[in-house]
Amino acid sequence: MTAPHSGSPSPVLPSASKACPSPHGERDLLTSCVHCGFCLEVCPTYQLSGDENNSPRGRLRLWREEAEGRLELDPWTATYTQDCVGCLACESACPANVPYGEILEQTRHAHVAAGRTRTPLKLRLAAALAARPWLFNLAMFPMRLLRRWGVLPHRFLFSGRPALTQSTASYAEQLMQQHRPTGPRVALLTGCLMEAMFREINFATVRVLIENNVQIVVPREQGCCGAMQEHLGLDGVDQLREHNRNTFKSLDVEAVVCNSSGCGLALSKALRDNVPVRDVLDFLGGLNLVRRERNAAAETTRVYVDLPCHLVHGQKLAGIPKSVLDATGYHWELAPQARDCCGSGGVYNLQQPENAREILARKSAFLNDAAGAPVILATSNHVCMMQWNSAKASGLVKRPYTVRHVIQLLDPEQSEQER
Repeated sequence: MTAPHSGSPSPVLPSASKACPSPHGERDLLTSCVHCGFCLEVCPTYQLSGDENNSPRGRLRLWREEAEGRLELDPWTATYTQDCVGCLACESACPANVPYGEILEQTRHAHVAAGRTRTPLKLRLAAALAARPWLFNLAMFPMRLLRRWGVLPHRFLFSGRPALTQSTASYAEQLMQQHRPTGPRVALLTGCLMEAMFREINFATVRVLIENNVQIVVPREQGCCGAMQEHLGLDGVDQLREHNRNTFKSLDVEAVVCNSSGCGLALSKALRDNVPVRDVLDFLGGLNLVRRERNAAAETTRVYVDLPCHLVHGQKLAGIPKSVLDATGYHWELAPQARDCCGSGGVYNLQQPENAREILARKSAFLNDAAGAPVILATSNHVCMMQWNSAKASGLVKRPYTVRHVIQLLDPEQSEQER
């Protein structure tokens, strides 16, 4: 963790109005905190460091004092800003409804624009690739191939069988022609990293929706949701949001569904007041789902469900519907600390790997003694899946376990393979 606040000077936000322009009328976002301290109990970085500057309340105070000129421009303010995971647990705990995520996004951008935060070149390149889906898909072809072969060169990579060349859009068109569902009509956000690296999850999503009589449209012209650029404080977020707004708002659909909670939160900012954005599991919870029937061997399997931060704190959902989890046919339960952050934070585990590992160590320890054989850790965000997989590769969890997206547990094709 970082050292305590040093008081040493450096450049910062020019003014409160420029740093955090408020969409809430006269309300000044930087003065909305009532200093109750409820956020301290849920903030992962405060829990690790015990340093109030490394908490939402502390960061808001630093940002405000700098913006008002009461604190000299200080490099530690940028450091504490970078240390924030962006899990948004503080928003759920806050009685004053402080829009911390909005303030954080604007502050990160201001720090990068002013040169206070320097984004590593490899992350800038990754963000540039993500903004160009065709190029990203091409660049990730070798990684899709390695995953199919079971060769996992990085701790974040979990095994899978992604299609090498067929896109999710093409696959959805194929299955729509074969099955011709007649139920509600939705569009699917395929995501940049999900489609480029983990598209077997997209394919499973298509199969589950169509099996449950949902019509699905996958617009080929859709783009990156902008979540990565937002996390890094980079330019280009508005353009990416505008592109997706133009792509999705004209479609004749009931909703746009997302199988990644982080992407769903980012897309909801683009499509606000245009078309509803729904987490796909939450959407499925409103249907009479086909239930998976498991063989006798599955009786000993135990599924532990972890809830992504951007699902419960960002999208403000209660969790994954019980009807959906029951439909998997597995014995399941919520993982201990299921509503706490795992440390992935979009790209946080790449920017702050030591902090991310410490946060994950606390959450993943239960797997070493968890009941069940085999054990499955299930969640609904591919970046969280990567983080959970790293607990195995990093030695935090010594016993075997598998990481799965909940949609994969509903997948009819996976069910057939198990028989």
